Amino acid sequence: MSEALSPKQLISEAQSAYRRGDYAAAAQSFEAVRQSYLLAGKEILAAEMANNVSVALLQNGNPEEALQAVTGTAAVFAAAGDQKRQAMAIGNQAAALEALNQLDEAEQLYWQSAEILKNINETDLRLSALQSISALQLRTGRQMQALATMQAGIAGIEKPSLKQRMLKNLLNLPMKMMSAGSETDG
Repeated sequence: MSEALSPKQLISEAQSAYRRGDYAAAAQSFEAVRQSYLLAGKEILAAEMANNVSVALLQNGNPEEALQAVTGTAAVFAAAGDQKRQAMAIGNQAAALEALNQLDEAEQLYWQSAEILKNINETDLRLSALQSISALQLRTGRQMQALATMQAGIAGIEKPSLKQRMLKNLLNLPMKMMSAGSETDG
């Protein structure tokens, strides 16, 4: 009979399964850790594991279950004053809603996540949320909004990397072309 694994061992096992693409096993291990944290009264750690379960389930093609897993975790983080994890939980919920084709609700939650991340100066995570919003806007035929959203995300980065600077220049091209076009129209 095998000995029960500690939460730390289960987390390591789950992360390993996730890295090798075995999302079902990852979700199962993260869920086992979540249950053990709940039994120990560690609500914040349980909420973190629920988010991990959600991400693994989403990767495994189970958006309904992913949404169930993440629902309520943002409130746990908000109550604890952990805005970063609150924003990430909201983003995970948005991703599940997006996968369920509930695009308006997903976009609203991505914006909520981006706003929290802006308030706590998490520029890289905010950029990720804005990229998700931009992709949604493109998907729903709002190209100019998508462009503006990405520009806002890149503009918010104080020290952009080379890749981010290149993206910023690329995103500015349509605006430069439009302004050059309007100058020739007059």
